Amino acid sequence: MAGHEHVRVAVIGSGFGGLGAAVRLRRAGVTDFVVLERRDSVGGTWRDNSYPGCACDVPSHLYSFSFAPNPDWPRTFSGQEHIRAYLERVADTFGLRPHICCNAEVTEARWDGEELRWEIDTTGGTLTADMLVSATGPLSDPKIPGIPGLDGFPGKVFHSAQWDHDYDLRGKRVAVIGTGASAIQIVPAIQPVAGRLTVFQRTPPWVMPRMDREVGALERRLHAAVPATGALRRRLLWLVRELQVGAFTRHPARMGLVEKLARHHLHKAVEDPELRAKLTPDYRIGCKRILLSNTYYPALVRPNVDVVASGLAEVRGSTLVASDGTEAEADAIVFGTGFHVTDMPIAQRIRGVGGITLAESWKDGMEALRGSTAAGFPNFMTIIGPNTGLGNSSMILIIEAQLTYLVDYLRQLGALTAAGAGRAALDARPEAVRSWNDRIQRRMERTVWTTGGCDSWYLDARGRNTTVWPGTTGEFRRVTRRVDLAEYEVLRAPARTAGAAGGAGRTAAEVA
Repeated sequence: MAGHEHVRVAVIGSGFGGLGAAVRLRRAGVTDFVVLERRDSVGGTWRDNSYPGCACDVPSHLYSFSFAPNPDWPRTFSGQEHIRAYLERVADTFGLRPHICCNAEVTEARWDGEELRWEIDTTGGTLTADMLVSATGPLSDPKIPGIPGLDGFPGKVFHSAQWDHDYDLRGKRVAVIGTGASAIQIVPAIQPVAGRLTVFQRTPPWVMPRMDREVGALERRLHAAVPATGALRRRLLWLVRELQVGAFTRHPARMGLVEKLARHHLHKAVEDPELRAKLTPDYRIGCKRILLSNTYYPALVRPNVDVVASGLAEVRGSTLVASDGTEAEADAIVFGTGFHVTDMPIAQRIRGVGGITLAESWKDGMEALRGSTAAGFPNFMTIIGPNTGLGNSSMILIIEAQLTYLVDYLRQLGALTAAGAGRAALDARPEAVRSWNDRIQRRMERTVWTTGGCDSWYLDARGRNTTVWPGTTGEFRRVTRRVDLAEYEVLRAPARTAGAAGGAGRTAAEVA
């Protein structure tokens, strides 16, 4: 970790959250920071997920930073390769490369209560930091369920986020496990080449048409020549989604019209009544994430595709057995079973006051003040933390709001350090965290995610929705605009430690 023995801020992850944090830090004048990346390149989930058909289900002009507009998006819903290239350009355009340490996976981070700093161990070395920011995101660690007999499967097995591009699926008997956002993109992409494709569906998703098209050269030239047109496009996309929030959060019955459109989409593509019945959800649309595809249903009606309306329960050699007893032979198994969202592995590696891990602190469910800070973890912030997810809009909007909170957090720390004797740290008060999350959970009671009659990945093991934000992105931006010191305990270190370890004495007040 040469050149980074101590930094003002250490950021974990180089996806949208990590790169966005780096840009905002530099813009605030904070240059004493490092981005710790476990892989050999930036991109986060958009680097890891390279499966066939991978694309975003949020319009490109909204799924990008407001401070880094891209007039050259090739499609209204861009593919993985274009989003990854965009993130690489962000790293270059904003001069972030010197701050990025690749192949430096954080193995443990410990809070030092005497020195008021974080001690961080990585696979690339060790360092200390005044503030630690986790930007690993909830879609970074693949989840493969424990299936009896899976270890004895003689064929190929991989997760959608760990696609084996060297394995040729042509003519193979392929089983896709799951019918979430990744699976409905994978199935149409591999159906034409697979010899036999079996889709194991535990719960059918609601699927709406994907209004995707190529962005013409004239449009791209207009956005490049007149940036205001791109900004207007982005704002209109944002406004439409803001207007939809009430149906998700306060009036789920209004989702009925959307449900009718989704049923029409299904009926138009699937004529077989038996298959159509398998694919028809029995819960309110929006309870699970609404998926977008024009090709998923047409792929399922192809003669080489079978839909098993039951989850995979057991593997017996090359025979896959569903919960309802249905059997299918397979040469390869592709898991589209999502990620560790409510039990993020990074939480096991963060040790706060008293050596307690974040995972232990969250054993009864994730909770954080304004989705950002946790009690007992001073000078620590998580980007896309508990109850910051969205069901209908762009996560970049949430990320940018949290980055504003981060910059103000550093400003407040700088002011406290300048005004007092020795460095300062902020620790979220337990009562503030509890009050915030009690309000969130009360609001959650009337949402479609709670009342819609489904079991989704938004819910933790206790059935609480600790994932989604029950409001508009505009509201979230307002509640994260500034750090309220009344919600934090101010910790002090003796003045003798103020200049310790290289850049420890530099404060946001000095550079912001």
